[in-house]
Amino acid sequence: MIQRRTFLTLPGLALATGATAQSAKTTRIVVSFTAGGPVDAVARTLAEALGKELGRTVVIDNKPGANGAIGAMEVLRSEPDGHTLWITSVGAAAINPALYDKLPYDMARDFAPVSRVVNNVELLVVNPANLARDAAEFVAAARKSAEPLAMGSSGIGSIPHLAIEQLADANGLKLLHIPYKGAAPAIADLMGGQVSGFFGDVPGLIGHVKSGKLRALGIAAPKRHPALPDVRTLEEQGITGVDSINWYAFFASAKTPPAVVDSLNQAVRRALDAPEVRDRLMQSGAEPAPSTRQELATLLQHDTQKWARLIQAKHIKAE
Repeated sequence: MIQRRTFLTLPGLALATGATAQSAKTTRIVVSFTAGGPVDAVARTLAEALGKELGRTVVIDNKPGANGAIGAMEVLRSEPDGHTLWITSVGAAAINPALYDKLPYDMARDFAPVSRVVNNVELLVVNPANLARDAAEFVAAARKSAEPLAMGSSGIGSIPHLAIEQLADANGLKLLHIPYKGAAPAIADLMGGQVSGFFGDVPGLIGHVKSGKLRALGIAAPKRHPALPDVRTLEEQGITGVDSINWYAFFASAKTPPAVVDSLNQAVRRALDAPEVRDRLMQSGAEPAPSTRQELATLLQHDTQKWARLIQAKHIKAE
């Protein structure tokens, strides 16, 4: 049984009873998703190194639900002193504002960007029995098919769903979107032949690809993935318009003093540069991608606008 909280303590560091020193106070990383999931795994990979940089214990606190909103509100209810961080994927930060008519939080008003953490690029995969050997052949088959090809996603408004919409629109394809409640059941049905294809984050698919249970057809990013160097990008195969990176990032309450947020940014970037952290993330398929605060703010604004345009054009609404 996985505990919802895991305490990661520094070697030789103990929290003395009644201690009030700032250095002894814990830092809590609120994860908007369940324990054992990809965002949780990244947070746990980073936590010990971040604790060393901050000089205090780090706590992982899973607050799943409402597509990230429960975790977001947990951070906003906490003291804005830099001891509570929110790690989330692009969905809760940049997609939710267009997907939901009402949100209990506003990213620009309520949160201060700290740093991007990783980039998870989308990978197009099929069942090994599929005749397509690459993405170009998959697209050609979709064009010739009398019926729309069924493609699974991890849910309405998810990055995999939006990648499907981008692929269809930019390449004149008829694709049937089949939303699932998460990536796992979609992948299971892909392996069982119930759907023809799936876009997913590399960390969630790399094990299936390397074991031969799924075939990788193309990377939906400007460059190839270092963990899958033989898999060409969609652009290399003449397929345009699919730009769907599922980044994870740290945010703090907007009420946090700027100097504290600056200090957190520096600590996160140093932690991500630690060789053991980089190696573990890369082995999992996640690419470390530390950023300045302004770089994350710019990315958030860009992706919020990009996904809003697509969601509005396709009339996508959360269920």
